[in-house]
Amino acid sequence: MKTENIEGLTLFEINLLIQQGGRFVMFPNLLTKIKSSTIYFVRPEEKTFKYALKHFITNLSNGWRSIPLRPFYLSKSLFYLAIGGSDYTHNILADLKQINPVYNPNLYCLEYL
Repeated sequence: MKTENIEGLTLFEINLLIQQGGRFVMFPNLLTKIKSSTIYFVRPEEKTFKYALKHFITNLSNGWRSIPLRPFYLSKSLFYLAIGGSDYTHNILADLKQINPVYNPNLYCLEYL
């Protein structure tokens, strides 16, 4: 799955932001056969409404394909909009700790300065 809003952040900075109230959330695409969706990193001062509204509109626009189940899917989409998405913080942190990217600067470039 694709994770957005963590560009340029180290694992240490991500852990600090999570301790301050940040979290990883996902808003599922309810009407497609594939349940994968983008996972967003929501910083402590940020609201999830802008991400949730995008997925609600997507679910609403694709809802015409499944007319008998439209009320169920739209109510479920509204539920995810209201609660702020599914929390995936622990799953993403476990994956990041396994990868544990290490910064190794290229010292060859610094020799000629």
